[in-house]
Amino acid sequence: MNRDQALAIVHHYIKNPNLIKHMLAVEAAMRFYARKFGEDEEKWAVTALLHDFDWEIHPTMEKHPLAGEPILREHNVSEEIIRAVLSHANHTGITRETLMEKALFACDEITGLITAVALVRPSKALYDLKPKSVKNKWKDKSFAAGANREEIEQGAADLGLDLWEHVANVIEAMNSVAEDLGLAGAPQDN
Repeated sequence: MNRDQALAIVHHYIKNPNLIKHMLAVEAAMRFYARKFGEDEEKWAVTALLHDFDWEIHPTMEKHPLAGEPILREHNVSEEIIRAVLSHANHTGITRETLMEKALFACDEITGLITAVALVRPSKALYDLKPKSVKNKWKDKSFAAGANREEIEQGAADLGLDLWEHVANVIEAMNSVAEDLGLAGAPQDN
């Protein structure tokens, strides 16, 4: 499966542009980590694009992503990618064993928090976002309350990274697709 095929699946099942942006953000982060760890960038990108493909048709924790598994098989997605998609959700009970599975888990929640922090900045962009800004918002549990901070910490730890190094990596990765995410902004005049 290549990126174009994965995007076709995403666009078939997902209509919410913000959910598509989330999947693109996770894809950018996964590409970053695939390069960092010397892994298959295309496979990691496809995995990221597909991880939430069924959220609109199965929008409950009981069904997502388990109910999407047969759909992925119908589209001839590899078992390795399907397993990674299933393992990104703790409630499935599928343990994360491979580096790709751990990276997907690590990149999922953090992209949402970084997006939320970028959107409340004057620039509404990633180009001037630093980990310190994320750290300041981290302490406010009511800010981006849907971003599970325990899972974010666990994801970084599972990759063997310091949390704030992980945040910096994901900001850098997301910056590479900032325009697609609607977070490119423009430098502010002084």
